[in-house]
Amino acid sequence: MNPLELSEQETIRRASMAELRRLGIEPYPAAEYPVSAHSDEIKATFTDDAPQREVAVAGRIMSRRIMGKASFMELQDAYGRIQVYISRDDICPGEDKELYNTVFKKLLDIGDIVGVRGFVFRTQTGEISVHAQELTVLSKSLRPLPIVKVKDGVTYDAFDDPELRYRRRYVDLIVNDSVKQIFLKRTKVYNSMREYFNTAGYIEVETPILQSIPGGAAARPFITHHNALDIPLYLRIADELYLKRLIVGGFDGVYEFSKNFRNEGMDRTHNPEFTCMEIYVAYKDYNWMMEFTERMLEKICLDVNGTTEVKVGDNTISFKAPFPRVTMAQAIKEHTGVDIEGMDEEQLRQAARSLGVEVDETMGKGKIIDEIFGEKCEGLYIQPTFITDYPIEMSPLTKRHRSNPELTERFELMVNGKELANAYSELNDPIDQYGRFVEQMRLADKGDDEAMIIDADFIRALEYGMPPTSGMGIGMDRLVMLMTGQTAIQEVLLFPQMRPEKTEKRDSAEAFAPAGIEAEWVPVLHKAGVLTVAALAQATPGKLHQDLCGLNKKHKLGLKNPSADIVAEWVAKAAEL
Repeated sequence: MNPLELSEQETIRRASMAELRRLGIEPYPAAEYPVSAHSDEIKATFTDDAPQREVAVAGRIMSRRIMGKASFMELQDAYGRIQVYISRDDICPGEDKELYNTVFKKLLDIGDIVGVRGFVFRTQTGEISVHAQELTVLSKSLRPLPIVKVKDGVTYDAFDDPELRYRRRYVDLIVNDSVKQIFLKRTKVYNSMREYFNTAGYIEVETPILQSIPGGAAARPFITHHNALDIPLYLRIADELYLKRLIVGGFDGVYEFSKNFRNEGMDRTHNPEFTCMEIYVAYKDYNWMMEFTERMLEKICLDVNGTTEVKVGDNTISFKAPFPRVTMAQAIKEHTGVDIEGMDEEQLRQAARSLGVEVDETMGKGKIIDEIFGEKCEGLYIQPTFITDYPIEMSPLTKRHRSNPELTERFELMVNGKELANAYSELNDPIDQYGRFVEQMRLADKGDDEAMIIDADFIRALEYGMPPTSGMGIGMDRLVMLMTGQTAIQEVLLFPQMRPEKTEKRDSAEAFAPAGIEAEWVPVLHKAGVLTVAALAQATPGKLHQDLCGLNKKHKLGLKNPSADIVAEWVAKAAEL
């Protein structure tokens, strides 16, 4: 890395690293450091009357208070923070005091990772601490951490810019304690759900991510190419069709936590890469699945939060089962006054327009109804509510309703104004399924780029016979949002998709050469803020000369300073280019 691109702090830290090596201390040692205790456990188990306990702890230096021959530092490990007392004569019992006077006081920085051996004690102020007897450098931090200060419960200089937090999640996790708690809860959500399924006797499976036909959902896929087979492949949009093949194969119940990919927009509830859980259980229907789902969510909320209620923004949401059931037609009628039952495609299109819902000629009945519901109803369901009995056009993989062939046995669970879960009485009639796929292809021909492709192998699997089955899919990221009280999906993804970082355009040495500038001076120009030839043409020669000579001296570059006249020539030539 060009030293001119480093900040002052980064330059100092690199010099400290070099000095450590000169002293014979490796700043990145290879040897194991045998940690014997953690911050939370030390604090939880310490008693004043217990025998003295020897411990070895390791973590990141988060603060230091240097007071002559003795100092305090705060050490952060994976479980929290603990205070460490360091006495010069304890860690340097001999005549050589360099480890304390030079290494600890001058060469270590906030963010460095160290190991400490010592014993646990309580300070005069009552704080449980570790009295250091040995100090080991484990990793030198070359970039300074953002310093977050907390005084009297008020946070100052918080690292709270979402752009930086999501892009540099590793820093976010270090300095914002609450962020780690979100992801620990995420793990609890998964563990609770797995326990619920496994107890019921269902098995976890894995299905292909690269698929020859993207099926199981209405979505726009990502496309790639397999060179050896010379065929296009698609990143999966859902795992439904593969899981149902396994039900055909004789499994009683299967589930998968699947990474899905949909080439769609990004917002506070959508990421192009997300996790979905899908479960399929033989000999069940959507009524059974509603009861199964509400009991599952009640359990998860209790396991994660210790209560069936959770606060999300201004809303307190109760996951106490049972949840209300409302048909889609009832929901639309209740919130718009429009009765959609019995309407044909054109009537629906007119109804949508009368409600101010944008529709176009490519949309079939299902899509139009979906748009009406999405705009006029969905956001109003804050408490968990099952929306049931969707039009057949919206549900190409769902069984026809047993009492109305225009509808399907399907539900979506709405929570906090968004869909959380989607479930069917699964269509197992291969003839009907083929006809639904054909209808989807008709929609594709009309311009619907989310319509499903006919999966001939899946039809073939159904022809062997699939038992009556109910399936349910749930967006895990949205579920974690609810269980942790977050309103943006980026908060529950460790590494959400981001736009490329914006970087300022910099001209190369070759671009500056026609202005008479030698290549060795181009990095210095960049450091001075002159990134392009066009910027050079606008520069003030006298000030630029002063800046360049100052940088040469400050960074000890050893370059021969140009004269003021030469710098003026550079600016003049740049203006001519």
